[in-house]
Amino acid sequence: MMSLRSKALALVEVLLRVPPLFVVDEFLKISLGLPVSSGDEVSVLSNVTVDHVDVAEADANYYDANFYNAFFFTFFKFIVCCLGCMSSLCVFVLYTKHLIIVYLYLISLAIMFVSYWTNVWAIKQIQALASPQPSTSILEDILNLNLKNLLDLDGPGVLVIQNFVIQFGLAFLFKNVHLGPRNQTIQKLLPISFMAPSLLAMLPVPPNLLHHSPVFSSLLPLFLIKYVTWTSAYTIVQVIYTGYQHGRLFVSNYGLSALVETEWMRLNVPCVLRVFWVLRVAEHAIMLLMDNYDDDAEEILKVSTLLAFQSLASMAKSLLVTGCETITAVLGMTSVISFFCHYIGNFFQWILLTDEEEDKSIGTVSAILFYILALQTGLTSLNPEKRFIRLCRNFCLLFTALLHFLHNIVNPMLMSLSASHNPSTHRHVRALGVCAFLIIFPISLLVYLWSQHSISTWLLAVSAFSIEVIVKVVVSLMIYSLFLIDAYRSTFWEQLDDYVYYIRAFGNTIEFCFGIFLFFNGAWILLFESGGVIRAMMMCIHAYFNIWCEARAGWSVFMKRRTAVNKINSLREASSDQLNRLDDVCAICYQEMHSAKITRCNHYFHGVCLRKWLYVQDRCPLCHDILYKIDNDPNKDNNSEAGNEENSNNQNLLLEEEPDLFLGDGVR
Repeated sequence: MMSLRSKALALVEVLLRVPPLFVVDEFLKISLGLPVSSGDEVSVLSNVTVDHVDVAEADANYYDANFYNAFFFTFFKFIVCCLGCMSSLCVFVLYTKHLIIVYLYLISLAIMFVSYWTNVWAIKQIQALASPQPSTSILEDILNLNLKNLLDLDGPGVLVIQNFVIQFGLAFLFKNVHLGPRNQTIQKLLPISFMAPSLLAMLPVPPNLLHHSPVFSSLLPLFLIKYVTWTSAYTIVQVIYTGYQHGRLFVSNYGLSALVETEWMRLNVPCVLRVFWVLRVAEHAIMLLMDNYDDDAEEILKVSTLLAFQSLASMAKSLLVTGCETITAVLGMTSVISFFCHYIGNFFQWILLTDEEEDKSIGTVSAILFYILALQTGLTSLNPEKRFIRLCRNFCLLFTALLHFLHNIVNPMLMSLSASHNPSTHRHVRALGVCAFLIIFPISLLVYLWSQHSISTWLLAVSAFSIEVIVKVVVSLMIYSLFLIDAYRSTFWEQLDDYVYYIRAFGNTIEFCFGIFLFFNGAWILLFESGGVIRAMMMCIHAYFNIWCEARAGWSVFMKRRTAVNKINSLREASSDQLNRLDDVCAICYQEMHSAKITRCNHYFHGVCLRKWLYVQDRCPLCHDILYKIDNDPNKDNNSEAGNEENSNNQNLLLEEEPDLFLGDGVR
């Protein structure tokens, strides 16, 4: 467990990396200075025209010059925004010690500007108040103990004292944070430099000198800041080059993915993105509350509860819309969604009393899926109303995908409980309760969606995902039931393998059909609704992994099973007299044999056990002789080698396709 100090330091480091993201977000809000629509282009050109020039009478060269000026102005804004984004990202990836140095420099720069503008404002106010009595000064009032003028809230004396205190505090901060030389003389002169305008305001000095005193008071801190900038230029270049060398060396030794993973963990990116998004939404919420604030208390009391809820719903909608208006905002929302999905997965793991490490990736997978959906649907480029609708649809798709992840957690649990004959009733009840949820929730969702929305490609996709998860859960429950029935049987159930195979084949066929349906549904969206490179790439990935690879794997399993069945059918069936004389158990499952197959080497096995054994290899489990060979083949040795090669290719078939059957037989 981390100590309180370590947690505090980790939180501070996270907070230090949030401001660069806000800078990038602000640049993205203005689209990096580029016009986002034809209307923006018109506004840019209209800003550079003058005094209603008539098009028919204007000189063509004048408009050409205006066009080029607008173009170069837009191009210059784009370059500045890109440099600002790059600089912010460079600051974001700095090590903590370098990041602190950058913030100290920026704080000292901010203190100097605050000091200057505070002095300017104070001097203007003092001169405005002292203008009716130019012959008097604050110093004279102090010497004459004129408390009436000194303590007058509308007089210049109070302003001088306030500015004096402010400048003293700013000077103290600047002395401790600036990165310039810590010369003793300079450190002593800094407070005097900051407070010089306040001191001059107390003396009867010429107005022009007092007016320009803030400029002179900023010279010393400005010199220190400039000195730090020039002397640190080489260090900055060296840090950048060292980081580049480190990254290139790391990639050459461990690969790019290892570098990304290492930096991702060092920068604590998910936590930084979450804090950024929460602060961003909080800022917008405060602005909405300030805009909707009503000074009339009676009007507030008259607002009904219904209107209050409507206002909250409208506010939540606005926060969701603005919470995904830029790429950085979408990344922050993705991190928040990943956080919640992670704890949803932990909740269901707690219900199922399991703690598998592989199941803990549900948050990461959900985040990737949501971000791909956001990019694929162009979430940031939509207007607010369409963006909210698209966001809700993406959430709905994410929830249906989350159901598939939950099925991946509960399915191994069901198979394990049934195959191992686990007597713990509450574990069975928990697993069956999750399965009931995975059936009831999609059905309820489909009833609601089809009653509230008209048919669309999005609704068809959600329906396909929901029906698919229902089919998968039903298939798992059917296999679970078969294994439970087999557990309470006193004799060997030879047809169990066939039943399980047919049920799984049915489920896999339904999933394959839904995969083809989703491919055509996506093709329709790509061609007629909303195209895009990302959507096309995702369709290609879906076609390869979910259609082509699944079809090839299913056909391979079917052919290998058919081959194994043909081999088993070619063997002799043992008669009752032969089984009585043998009076032994199957050497594979150790169960009593009421029926058996006789191999060429005269060994007896259950037909189903021998068929599953043939998925792994072609040799007898006892004597390792080849079980299936052709007598009239002259190339016996070649056939043997080919058989061995085929056996090696089939080594993992049983474990991949029917692990539960083998586990159940082994226990029995």
